[in-house]
Amino acid sequence: MEKNVKEDFFAVTPEILELTGLCKSHSTIDPALFAKYDVKRGLRDINGKGVLTGLTEISEIISSREIDGKSVPCEGELYYRGINIEHIVRGFIAENRFGFEETTYLLLFGELPDTARLEEFKKLLSKYRTLPTNFVRDIIMKAPSFDMMNTLARSVLTLYAYDERPNDTSLPNVLRQCLEMIALFPQLAVYGYQAYAHDMDRNNSFFIHAPKPELSVAENILYMLRIDNKYTALEARILDLALVLHAEHGGGNNSSFTTHVVASSGTDAYSVIAAALSSLKGPKHGGANIKVMKMFEDMKQNIDDWEDEDKVADYLSRLLNKDAFDRAGLIYGMGHAVYSLSDPRANIFKKFVKSLSEEKGLTKEYKLYSLVERLAPEVIGRERKTYKGVSANIDFYSGFVYHMLGLPPELFTPVFAMARIAGWSAHLMEEQINVGKIIRPAYKSISSHRDYVPLYNR
Repeated sequence: MEKNVKEDFFAVTPEILELTGLCKSHSTIDPALFAKYDVKRGLRDINGKGVLTGLTEISEIISSREIDGKSVPCEGELYYRGINIEHIVRGFIAENRFGFEETTYLLLFGELPDTARLEEFKKLLSKYRTLPTNFVRDIIMKAPSFDMMNTLARSVLTLYAYDERPNDTSLPNVLRQCLEMIALFPQLAVYGYQAYAHDMDRNNSFFIHAPKPELSVAENILYMLRIDNKYTALEARILDLALVLHAEHGGGNNSSFTTHVVASSGTDAYSVIAAALSSLKGPKHGGANIKVMKMFEDMKQNIDDWEDEDKVADYLSRLLNKDAFDRAGLIYGMGHAVYSLSDPRANIFKKFVKSLSEEKGLTKEYKLYSLVERLAPEVIGRERKTYKGVSANIDFYSGFVYHMLGLPPELFTPVFAMARIAGWSAHLMEEQINVGKIIRPAYKSISSHRDYVPLYNR
């Protein structure tokens, strides 16, 4: 009896299907009405440009420049607190340092730290890499989830219960909470994955490695994830670079905007970050690199010669015509909502991808990625009449990099979150410091008024 009740509880029954039909019939809006009332769907105008909804000092995306009164596409640029991301990366790479901690400091506090401040900040993060007593046993191991983003969000909301001042939204306390989450995200995600993997296969050893204070965030991720704790210098450097490139991307992306919206209500920091995590979990936002990986796996199975340009171009054409892979009509990893000519993050990233592919013996796969990156804009230009320019985005290479690093797909999006928690924290505090008003956009009702009908007359 109990089994049948449980099966029925999770089943989509005929009753649910009938109610779904009602929901759909009374909630479907004629697309023409959006144009009639000049509603910016997705908060974008007809050209895809985002509607201005706020001001920020945290980061800036440049994809076009004004020339003779016209907006002209340009090579993409990304700035953290006014500093070009290419210069930030060049700086710590040239000095053979890890850059994520420095980048996090810059995003949170608006300036680059000197050597003493950077070391103090690293020690502060290390101090907060301590989970509450029995948190792993009572929270992470008790209900392992196959989705690590779910695990992260649940863990963040549970940290609220362990905090002695969870509802204190004063800036010092919110900063303290943000630093704790920045420090703890790698543990929460990695431990969550270990619990899930062990739950799925009891033959898998369940191991928990505590982070080491002397290691960088990137090093600790690899150290905690691998049973032997071993990793190469190149692996750690490239993971650190991935964290830097994903740490922030303007205030208009879905999860950062979510951060501003939820923070404006005056709620606690844990609820704000849990909402941002829920946004990032969506396949249209943080899960795109997994789609790229799956697309390439299908490509490799359906193309017998990965160096044959005609065969690769034909596969890409079939993708666009909904005749290959998931038949969605998309070449995943190509194109971006803002960038057109280039995504600066992808340009930086791919310079290091080749080195890692050589270390891992995957140069053949790297050549295929490079070929697709070159051919895709040509194929899209031929197949899509409204073509205005498209290029590889950061997701195009990140999934391949994570695969080469031995990260399980379940951790691809959580790694994004481990980085973006820095940007979210900056946006959370910026919202609290500046606005003081709840964000409340307008929605126009298009339903006609009607009379209430008593139950006995329906």
